Amino acid sequence: MKHNMTNDIFSINRRRVLIGAGALAAVGPQPANAVLRLDITQGNPQPMPIALPDFVAGSPTEAETARNVTAIISNNLQRSGLFAPINPAAFTEKITNSDAVPRFPDWRVINAQAMATGRITKQADGRLKAEFRLWDVFAGQQLDGKQYFTTPDNWRRIAHIISDAIYQTLTGEKGYFDSRIVFVDETGPATHRIKRLAIMDQDGAGVRYLTRGDDLVLTPRFNPSTQEITYMSYGQADPRVYLLNIETGQREIVGKFPGMTFSPRFSSDGQRVIMSLQQGPNSNLFVMDLRSKQTTRLTDTPAIDTGPCYSPDGKYICFESDRGGSQQIYVMSAAGGAAQRISFGEGNHSTPVWSPRGDFIAFTGQARGQFSIGILKPDGSGERILTSGFHNEGPSFAPNGRVLMFFRDPGQGPSLYTIDITGRNEMKVPTPSLASDPAWSPLLS
Repeated sequence: MKHNMTNDIFSINRRRVLIGAGALAAVGPQPANAVLRLDITQGNPQPMPIALPDFVAGSPTEAETARNVTAIISNNLQRSGLFAPINPAAFTEKITNSDAVPRFPDWRVINAQAMATGRITKQADGRLKAEFRLWDVFAGQQLDGKQYFTTPDNWRRIAHIISDAIYQTLTGEKGYFDSRIVFVDETGPATHRIKRLAIMDQDGAGVRYLTRGDDLVLTPRFNPSTQEITYMSYGQADPRVYLLNIETGQREIVGKFPGMTFSPRFSSDGQRVIMSLQQGPNSNLFVMDLRSKQTTRLTDTPAIDTGPCYSPDGKYICFESDRGGSQQIYVMSAAGGAAQRISFGEGNHSTPVWSPRGDFIAFTGQARGQFSIGILKPDGSGERILTSGFHNEGPSFAPNGRVLMFFRDPGQGPSLYTIDITGRNEMKVPTPSLASDPAWSPLLS
């Protein structure tokens, strides 16, 4: 279960400076004109044409890795909906030296606004060195340049890290490609589904199974600050809430709870788990301190209060409740107390989740026989439906708050999808079998 990135990269990550060996010096003259930037604050930005020639290989043994790294970067940027990688068949300059200044007129003629060049080489100590430079084609200047070192089997993660660097430089916002998804993998007939926890890269690659399918597992959720998840497990005994460390595989029981337990989720600082516990016909919200194991009750109503989620600053909780007669979203202080209803659109609103940026709360809507994924602001304003259809459910935000993942079950079984918070660029996420209940990790780097 241990991730294989070298200690070089992990130690630098912890210091929150440039990943890897550092920045590459700019090559060639650097004009003082405005830096190329894609404005994604608009509702419908046009994808930026970007050229991504294959990275140069240091030797024939790295040629396949260089091509694969380039392909993943291209796929990441294209799937974001914000970039339009140009068909390599249109390229007239062959990049053989990633340190050289490109012949910009050759790239302007095919309408490339940006381009990235790079090189993959194997070091004497066996490590893989990856370098890239990002160029503003029309200004003729280097926008970014970095180099990274890792073990050869981590070339895929290097591609995601470079994708994030390009995304951030050209949009001004952090990327989300160097992240993972935990979800419920479902196999077997509908009457006897085997459900296992699984984890994969955000693009669907590298699927690994975290549980064997002996017990029913539900609602996996990531710690906002570490690579740890909490989830529900239903076996022969009472339902249990587990903590699982993705890196070490270590699992521990948070607690055994009589009756039904729903939707455990971490606090923003990772020190507490909030959940709903059923007591008779109703359920209320409880929070457990993971160090002391002390449980505190937050709501006490004859209604069904469930699906709690902390705000990024840890000061508030959103949750769903039928205390007003139908399922709606409420917000209250993280310490409990009076709750304010914020959803007033058509139909029911459930499964609320707060954006990592704090600007939106996503939800599942149900009205007129349709299930939708929507967002609204924490004060209840600006409610928008992003996508509707038959049984859409369970939204989860990317770590930059720009994209949502959810699952859809049209009747043959569930699959995962992503959609931009503008309601554009809906895409299916590849999984080896049926998949539901996704949760997005924080950035790894």
